[in-house]
Amino acid sequence: MNVPAANALFICLVSIGGLCSGPLFAAESPAYSIAAFSADVTVPLGHRSMGILPTKTRTIEDPLDAHGFVLLGPEKPIVLLALDWCEVRNGAYDEWRDALAAVAGTLRERVLVCSLHQHDAPVADSGAQELLDKVGLKGELYDTAFHNECIGRVVRALADSLKSPRPVSHVGIGQAQVEKVASNRRVVAPDGLVSWNRYSASGGDPFLSQAPEGEIDPYLKTISFWRGETPILALHAYATHPMSYYGRGGVSADFVGLARRRRSMDQPQVPQIYVTGCSGDVTAGKYNDGTPLMRQVLADRIYQAMKQSWAATERFRLESVAFRSASFDLPFHEGQAFTRQALERTLADERAKAADRILAAMGLSRLDRVARGEKIDLPCIDFGRAKIVLFPGEAFVEYQLLAQRMSPDSFVLSIGYGECWPGYIPTDAAFRDRFNHDWRWAGPGSEQRIHDALKKVLPENN
Repeated sequence: MNVPAANALFICLVSIGGLCSGPLFAAESPAYSIAAFSADVTVPLGHRSMGILPTKTRTIEDPLDAHGFVLLGPEKPIVLLALDWCEVRNGAYDEWRDALAAVAGTLRERVLVCSLHQHDAPVADSGAQELLDKVGLKGELYDTAFHNECIGRVVRALADSLKSPRPVSHVGIGQAQVEKVASNRRVVAPDGLVSWNRYSASGGDPFLSQAPEGEIDPYLKTISFWRGETPILALHAYATHPMSYYGRGGVSADFVGLARRRRSMDQPQVPQIYVTGCSGDVTAGKYNDGTPLMRQVLADRIYQAMKQSWAATERFRLESVAFRSASFDLPFHEGQAFTRQALERTLADERAKAADRILAAMGLSRLDRVARGEKIDLPCIDFGRAKIVLFPGEAFVEYQLLAQRMSPDSFVLSIGYGECWPGYIPTDAAFRDRFNHDWRWAGPGSEQRIHDALKKVLPENN
């Protein structure tokens, strides 16, 4: 675990101190409790965003936050953390999970870490940065000292939260349709040709703005935790790329972060956590023209759906929590440019663009982990009538809809952007439609691997 010595010592002391033991589970208390925590994880000026954006941070338009909770009960704790970052992948993903697990007194597999995937935010991949350091590109992907500081800040917030967990008696579920935000990247031209070019700010193009929404999940879903009539925490999820505009040097949690903060002002006593659903192929491109005004408009649309989802909440008694996780791997990119030899050539080429060398380093970082047999976890938190499932990378929205079909009698809240090394994870149909992008490291055959993993965590009798 690559954290500073002081943080490592702190983690060790907290773990030995047993903050998860004691009167919390006394007979007169509910079986479950929850501890919410948050911390600032805003990048410093001069830091690169999205891993490869050429314009580095010039201003902080609004801060980047980390929000999470620890669910405590008869079994080992479960941790969920949502970062206002673009992606966390490979070794950096392990660093976050190991640090949080140590403080919470649990196992790595029971720690769910996800990024919201704002593009004016960092990408962290320790293996890639180590490779870049060796070819003179120190700190070009991300600042490892800043990254370690953020881990330390978040684990301290988690440790503090464990001093006063709040008993949970009920879980709430609610959903509301989001108006005029999401649209699928896939559009069909009049000549029948399929295009995947409806990006986040495509609304100024008449054809892309007038094309049908395509396949999306129109609902924002909310799972909440309660003690009797008192709300304790709300977790919101919606499937769309969370960008209005980006790449201009201004760091921002974008419209989803603005909506979350506004909702927090409505209920300051109820921590609000937002996560991005499976949205590799979903953007706001039909409705967003990329102007600053639209950031506020989109934020209001998400905020209104949060309010409506909350108003529609139905509560049920929390009697048990089951945790299941499937470990698997995905095929690596099939292209000749993604072979180890080709990636090593690009990384070593001083004449190549910095962005291309960074992308090559991220690919090599994953190949190194494949060689070591390190896999992806697909976890599920099962409350009976409600489930939370965390998917890797930029899984396409069909995977989220598939999870719902596989568990039709349960309220399934899907989260994307867990372990992010795969980048885009298209379905078989999308591969047939020739989806390709330089942010795709997963290869054909990914759909069957994810389907098999879902069958393990969403068994038919649940």
